[in-house]
Amino acid sequence: MSAKDRIVAALTEGLRPQSLDVIDESHHHAGHMGSRPSGETHFRVRITAEAFANKSRVDRHRAVNALLADELQPNGVHALAIEARAPGEAGR
Repeated sequence: MSAKDRIVAALTEGLRPQSLDVIDESHHHAGHMGSRPSGETHFRVRITAEAFANKSRVDRHRAVNALLADELQPNGVHALAIEARAPGEAGR
């Protein structure tokens, strides 16, 4: 299973999102710190979940990071950009 698939599975199970988009941006970081020739090192997560209602941006990021802790360990995902919203919130 790819890192992207594991990220999708963990966030889907943990947060039951209304929408989820996991984008592998590794190709934009080739040659940079933390990149690997095989990719799967830099991801962007766009997620909308009811679990984020009335939560601060920091708390939302902490929730995502906690669910993905195994992926963020050494030799795993190097960078994770998170865009987390509650349903009905406008894009920021």
